[in-house]
Parts: sequence; C-alpha cells; structure tokens
Amino acid sequence: MSKIAFMFPGQGAQYVGMGKDFYEQIPASKEMFFLAGKASGLDVEALCFEENEKIHITEYTQIAMLAAEVAMLKAVEEKGIRPDVTAGLSLGEYGALVASGVMKAEDVFKIVRKRGIYMQEAVPNGGAMVAVLGLDTQVIEKICEETAGMVTIANYNCPGQIVITGEEGAIQEASSKLSEAGAKRCVPLKVSGPFHSPLLVGAGEKLAKELEQVEIGEIRIPYIANVTADYVTRQEDVKPLLEKQVSSSVKWQQTIERMIADGVDTFIEIGPGKTLSGFMRKINRDVKVLNIEKVEDLGKL
Repeated sequence: MSKIAFMFPGQGAQYVGMGKDFYEQIPASKEMFFLAGKASGLDVEALCFEENEKIHITEYTQIAMLAAEVAMLKAVEEKGIRPDVTAGLSLGEYGALVASGVMKAEDVFKIVRKRGIYMQEAVPNGGAMVAVLGLDTQVIEKICEETAGMVTIANYNCPGQIVITGEEGAIQEASSKLSEAGAKRCVPLKVSGPFHSPLLVGAGEKLAKELEQVEIGEIRIPYIANVTADYVTRQEDVKPLLEKQVSSSVKWQQTIERMIADGVDTFIEIGPGKTLSGFMRKINRDVKVLNIEKVEDLGKL
C-alpha cells in the first residue's frame, strides 16, 4: 500500500517573494502569514514579499521560512491530502510539528521567532559551516574527531554531501584535511553561525524555557525527529528533542531511509526551493518526489 510523507526544508532555501501567490490566492494561507506576524511581532508579509536584507539574517529567516511553509501546508491540506508520516530538516521540523498536530501554528511561530534570536545571539561573530562533497561519511567523521578545536557534523544530508560546523579555525583546518583525503569540494556556507554544533547548547537551553509555555498535542500523524532519525511516540519527548536539535547533528539521510524502509514511496516537499527533492535523488531514485512551492504546483497532487 502506498504511503505519503510530507517534508519541510530548512534555512537556506529562503528568497524574497516566497509564498506570495499562496497569500494572494488562498485565504487559509493568507491567514498563516497574518498569524505569524501576530505571534512574532514582525511584519512577516514585508519580510517575505518585499526586497530586504533581513530575510537572510537568522533571527528573521526562520520565522519567514516557517510562515511560507505553513501557508503552503494549509493549501495542501485543503486539497484533502494527508501524510502517513512527516519530517523536516532543522527549522523544517517545526513545519512537520504543525502537520502532525503536535503543536499549533501560533505556538510554533512564537517558538521559532525565539529560536532564531537565540541562535543568532549564541555565536554572533564566530563559527562557520562547510558542505563537504564527494567524500565517505566515515572519513569525514574521523577527520572531525582528529582535528583540534570544535568541529563536528551538522547535517547528514545525502550520500556525497555532509555539512560540518564549528569554530572557524577548526573548520578551516578540517577542510584542508578533507580536501587532501579526496573531497571533491569543500564549500563554505553563507550562514551567520555554527549551527547544529555544541557551541549552540546555550541557545537550546534558552529555547527549552520558552517551550515550557507551549502545550504539546496528541501526535496524530507520526513524525521523525532530526536528532534520532526515529519516530517520536511520546508527547513528553517532543520538547527535549527540540532543545537538543539546536546543537545536534541533523540526520536527514537516515530519516529518509527510515521512511522508505517503512513503505513510504511518495514524498511531498512543502516549502521554498527544491533542496530536499535534490537530496532525494541521491538517497533513492525509486520513490516519487513532488515539490509544492507555487500555487500552480498544487495541480500535481
């Protein structure tokens, strides 16, 4: 029997104009942008639709991305499409929480606004991230362990693409070693901090205090956490995993492989860009992948 997964992209896929057609054409989607603005205290419509530099600054990027994703999700749900399982990469995990029924959209918007601020504040002028292309995962892990200073794996994206994160000097040293070990390329990422590294433990702790105010609902649709690449089955595990996610590796490839092993054969990426769809082609080409980014894409459903 066919199974469907919803998946939500993370920070980096944002662009000015994302979700504007949903805002203009679908009332349920427009409501989500309004709700995001009310919850965050920001002009989210201006952030998403008008030319500005803030959209690429973490504390603003996260709420803007999530507003667009949830707006698109509501349009998909109006089509009567429901997933059997859901997951999101980093920030995208919050889109999955809304899709699963675990958290209300308004609460998610409030939390993500704080998450962006805390992550931005954690290491305002330090740290770096680099995408390592074309090198075996075990080799990358070994070099990270052997490099002096803080350097670790941020994202297990797909075969041939691992992202490392940490202190800038350690990242530079590790990049040189990885190139010598045979990496095709080591590409510095345009980010404002060493996300998903132990350097952000403090940001996670601050986030945990905000999460104390949020009600966790019944897990109506199964979702898989970044930290474990496994299903979250107990409501009491949701908040600790979200705290840990800020400073832990995102096991995206393992998440997708778990879903495929459980019979998922159709993946619907909901959100700006086609990043996750690109990863899917490298993880498994035998499954169907759809991308919902524009209103016209709803016809694919």
